[in-house]
Amino acid sequence: MPQRPKRLTPSRGPLDLFGSEVRRYRQMTGLSLAQLADQIPYAASTIGEIERGESSCDRVFAEQCDQVLDTRDALAHLHDGLFDGRTAVFPEHFARWPEYEAKAETLRSYQPLVIHGLLQTPSYAEVLLYGDQQAVQGRIDRQAILIRDEPPPPRLIYILPERVLRARVGTAEVMYEQLHRLADAVSPRLSVQVIPDGAPHPGNSGPFTLATLPGNLRAAYTVSEPHGRILDGLSDIERLDERFADISTYALPAELSAVLIREIAEEVWKP
Repeated sequence: MPQRPKRLTPSRGPLDLFGSEVRRYRQMTGLSLAQLADQIPYAASTIGEIERGESSCDRVFAEQCDQVLDTRDALAHLHDGLFDGRTAVFPEHFARWPEYEAKAETLRSYQPLVIHGLLQTPSYAEVLLYGDQQAVQGRIDRQAILIRDEPPPPRLIYILPERVLRARVGTAEVMYEQLHRLADAVSPRLSVQVIPDGAPHPGNSGPFTLATLPGNLRAAYTVSEPHGRILDGLSDIERLDERFADISTYALPAELSAVLIREIAEEVWKP
């Protein structure tokens, strides 16, 4: 029995909206996924992922569909409006989180694997994102919230284990620049706190970020296999809030953390 198509919710975000329009035009034309794939240089599975809002696409895909589905350039026009003519820079499961970051009054984050995206250098991000320049630029653009004038930047409290500072990402030059960038970022509104190696702590369940929004609303972003998700349920938020408080008791103060970060940069990564 054929699998029932996923019900789309265009209001969820740009990927869902674009995908729903591709499906609508395809179905109006009476083509199956396989039949559309026979006429454009994209696999049926890829088209299906785009329609379900699970994958981004470039503008060429929209142009190809416009030609075959006779949309009078509707999909290319929509792509321009949603993505500024570029590939969507964030995966579907993360696409709404930058909106929460931009509205947040406080961000509290624990990242046990890599440096937080809001504090990454372009070179460090490029390694993690396999050289995808649009994705790198999207990550760097998110960092503008930390230096804006109005509204005031969110207060960021960031905790990481020392092992993240010693785990190679790219070359020694990339790590050296990244660690000094991290230490330099410490300010009255931005706290970076390191958990020294060997300190036992309850932070082994994966990375997460808590956002406090205007009106004392709260949301969280957590990462687990196969991808992350946004949480806003009270019980989930309270559980992560308690975990963050527990983890923070094992971290060095920001000033001592900055000293440690610079020491590791010089001793381990200086080219």
